[in-house]
Amino acid sequence: MDIVINTNQTPDTPAPVEPAEDIVIKNDGFWPDIDLKQYREESRQDGTITQPRVMEAALFAINEVNNRLMVWRLTQQKQGYLSAADVPAEKLNDESTRIQLYRSAVFCLMQARLTDRFRGFDTTGAGGKRADSLEPTIDNLRRDAAWAINDIQAISRMTVELI
Repeated sequence: MDIVINTNQTPDTPAPVEPAEDIVIKNDGFWPDIDLKQYREESRQDGTITQPRVMEAALFAINEVNNRLMVWRLTQQKQGYLSAADVPAEKLNDESTRIQLYRSAVFCLMQARLTDRFRGFDTTGAGGKRADSLEPTIDNLRRDAAWAINDIQAISRMTVELI
């Protein structure tokens, strides 16, 4: 009796789905619009997560970041700045660093939400271990978002650990 082991097998994963259209989420006018195609490219999101799920995560993240920055935004608007791009800031690649930080905060929260929501699809033992291994990733994404939000407001970062 011969036993043949095929080591070229890959797990069954859904084929990436190209979004039907490029979607840009209109923001409130002060903060920049969010381009979901740019998110997919920067986060290496290949399309296995559907566009409606990415849209839901984007709306959640935009709302959270906008809420955390509301007082800062109102202060800037009282000083006469109509958009975040108008607020004095360093520029990199001809774009305000505050805009770049805003986008980073939104993208980090989107990725954290998508990872948190959809990590439990594989409920086998290996899937459970993989889901547990994603917890530090989710925490790091949330931390990076919080730091970006602080940087926008010129608030120093602080990390506190219980000893």
